Amino acid sequence: MKRRQVLAGLGAGAVALAGCGREQPAAGADSPASPAKPAETFNWKMVTTWPPNFPGTGASATLLAETINRASAGRIRVQVYAAGELVPPFEVFNAVSAGAAEIGHGVSYYWKAQVEAAQFFGAIPFGMTPAESSAWLHYGGGMELWRELYEPFGVMVFTGGNTGTQMGGWFNREINSPDDLKGLKMRIPGLGGEVLQRAGGTPVMLPGGEIYTAMQTGSVDATEWVGPYNDVGFGLHEVAQYYYYPGWHEPGAILEVSINQEAWDALPEDLQQVVKSACGYVESLMGAEYSARNAQFLQQLRNEGKVEIRPFPDSVIAELRLRSQEVIDELVARDENAARIYASYTAFQQQVNEWLDIGERAAVAARG
Repeated sequence: MKRRQVLAGLGAGAVALAGCGREQPAAGADSPASPAKPAETFNWKMVTTWPPNFPGTGASATLLAETINRASAGRIRVQVYAAGELVPPFEVFNAVSAGAAEIGHGVSYYWKAQVEAAQFFGAIPFGMTPAESSAWLHYGGGMELWRELYEPFGVMVFTGGNTGTQMGGWFNREINSPDDLKGLKMRIPGLGGEVLQRAGGTPVMLPGGEIYTAMQTGSVDATEWVGPYNDVGFGLHEVAQYYYYPGWHEPGAILEVSINQEAWDALPEDLQQVVKSACGYVESLMGAEYSARNAQFLQQLRNEGKVEIRPFPDSVIAELRLRSQEVIDELVARDENAARIYASYTAFQQQVNEWLDIGERAAVAARG
């Protein structure tokens, strides 16, 4: 189905919702028609953590805004601001919480300084895959915990998609053993950055728009970003020799749509439904897009033959797994919210793991 047809369908659904359940006056001389009341409109600013017009993540934010605009028949008008155009990229959550913007689009580990436990709703080292985390959020109680966590900040939250399992990153030196992590300056956010630090490296926080220059000038030795689709879009294959996998730090990076609670409460019920449906529509497309585009650009990298695509050695993975558990254990020990969320997360992961073993993993192994 083409995007235009889908948007038209969503708009029709919104109109149907708007009229559903409302008693209509009978026609006749005793019931003169009342003048139509103009529909209330809402002008929203969307701030994002993404560079302007960036494929995938940035395009997803734009698509969400377009979907809301059209499906609401213009009753909600969302204007998108890329990272730095209205607020700095890592200030999205604060801007939405304060009401400086009505809606935000990003990843929760970027505001760990404000809400440390929010990182569990972004990416967990050696954690759940996109399918697993989506199941936990929508059917395992994850969304309820996420909304409870953000409630004191006056923020409503929805899932905004998932970039899929990521790559381990771009490196300008070989990683043959855990010793090669020591002294490594790497752009890596969230819990993954804390794990690298525990392993002897130096994590560096940079927004996406600054990564290429940092690698080119040598101010960092390595960087993770997303996967072949977005990484080639940034030109990272031009400034690094080695491309490692798997993405141990982000087996499934969840995007979030944050909405100022007062702005959300001001919407009538039918427009709230439009926003919810738009988030679900964009989320469903993102997973498919990343599966298709990552495969396409991985093949391009292999065909060009200019970078070496390598797996991390087993010893490196073992070291990172050990350090990851240390970091997580310390976080849940000092943060009550983190403890509750992680208990739910791990219980669901254990429950779903057996099914994945005899379901998806077995099917992939069987096809050879």
